[in-house]
Parts: sequence; structure tokens; C-alpha cells
Amino acid sequence: MSLQGKVAIVTGASRGIGRQIAIQLGEAGAKVVVNYSSNGEKANEVVKLIEQAGGEAAAVRGDISKVSDVEALFSETIGQFGRIDVLVNNAGIMETTMITDVTEEMFDRQFNINVKGTYFACQQAMKYMAGGGTIINFSTSVSGAMLPAYSVYAATKGAVEQLTRQLAKEFAPKDIIINCIAPGQVSTELFLNGKSEELVDSFRRMNAFGRLGEPGDIANAVELLVSDKARWITGQTIRVNGGFN
Repeated sequence: MSLQGKVAIVTGASRGIGRQIAIQLGEAGAKVVVNYSSNGEKANEVVKLIEQAGGEAAAVRGDISKVSDVEALFSETIGQFGRIDVLVNNAGIMETTMITDVTEEMFDRQFNINVKGTYFACQQAMKYMAGGGTIINFSTSVSGAMLPAYSVYAATKGAVEQLTRQLAKEFAPKDIIINCIAPGQVSTELFLNGKSEELVDSFRRMNAFGRLGEPGDIANAVELLVSDKARWITGQTIRVNGGFN
């Protein structure tokens, strides 16, 4: 699936799923903006990997919970590459705790990054994205389950699914599609952090294949949805989770 001539922004692309998405979009021919919030060294590693494979990329710092940083990210992308065809709103955080231990700061932090960041990146896409563009937002398959300690995180991702649905017809006149990917449990630092091996093993048993997903499983779905083969799909949430239930 060729993305030659296209420019993609991937938020939170210095590690995990975002890193793999950036690499695969670069391998498919896109010029990739590797967004990161703090780890410039890791972001530059991703840029080098894309360049070593013959692609073109640039690392751009920006905290997507701040609208001014989101605006700067898009402005810098236009300044460097002249257009934007693909936006992958991958950046997000997950903090799990029972409701009795949730603080206002924890609540605000997750909503600011997971929802506010995604929403205002979509706003900038409406301003800058070329016709025929694609937006991919990120939810979670946890939103379809009932798991203790995930209430705030799942709420943020439920909001992302709804804004994806509501924005589909706003973007359609510009021939821009917008969809949402909801991964299951993926073997990343974000997911594994703080979990015992026993708990991780219980998650493995929750899907049809008895394993955790890999970042490449999610990046493959993104690559499909940003291709020309997916132009009749918009406003949808695709659960990429190996049959998680």
C-alpha cells in the first residue's frame, strides 16, 4: 500500500504503538512527523530508522494537552513538508486506580491528553489537511468490558469514540475520513507498567489467541485505514484486539 507523496503526523510516536506506526508509514512512502512530548532521543531514533529505510521524517516536540503546542505541531509540519494527509492521534496515557483513589489531577491529566489533545488535533486537521486525507483516533477495547480501576481511562476513550462519530460528517465535505482504532492489550511499556506477570497472563487469556497483541498488529490496521482501499469507511471504531472479550 503506497503512501508516496503523502505527509503523516503521528502523535506520541517516540515509543510503543506510535513508534511502530511511524516506522510503517515511513516504509510505505509517507513523510512522517514523529511527535513526542519529552523523549527527544527516542523520537530521533525513530527518525533515523525511517531515514535508514530510505524515507523522510522529522521529530517535532509538542505536549498535545496544550492547544498552543498542537497548533505549533501542525504549523511546523506545513512549514517543513508543505501539506498534511494523515493524522494519527496515538498519544495517550493510562492511569488505572479504583474510584476511591482517583484525584482531580489524575482525572484532568487523562482527559487533557486523551480527549482534549485528540479533539484539538482534529480541529487543526480541519484547517490544514489536504482533501482525501485520513484521521485515525485511538480508543481502547477496555471500553467494551467492565474492569475495575479503568473507569477514568475508559471514559476518556469513550469520548474519543463519540467525537470520531460526530466529526465524520463535518470532515466529509473535504473528502477526509476519520476513524477510531480500539486496541486490546498490547505488549508496550504503557500497558505492562506496574502489572504483575500473573495479571498480564490473565489478560492473555481474555482473547481468542491467548497472547498479547504486538505494536505491529495495530500499525497494520492503521496502514490499511490510511490506504485508498478504506475510503468508504468513516466514523467507525475498529476493535483490533484478537477477539478480546
